[in-house]
Amino acid sequence: MASATDIRAKSVDELKDRLVELKKEQFNLRFQKASGQLENTARVSAVRKEIAQVKTVLNERRAQPGA
Repeated sequence: MASATDIRAKSVDELKDRLVELKKEQFNLRFQKASGQLENTARVSAVRKEIAQVKTVLNERRAQPGA
């Protein structure tokens, strides 16, 4: 789990790449849950939280004047 300062330190391209990685992980976790193979159930909410953090930073940067 990345901290907010780590996320804010990344560039927009790095954030977009991280978002893609997290979406893929979320997809895989959903399949594991559906098939009964999910061991770390806390990871589902951790991934959702990190996706929200990345999206928040991306939206903040998009809303900045001059960006």
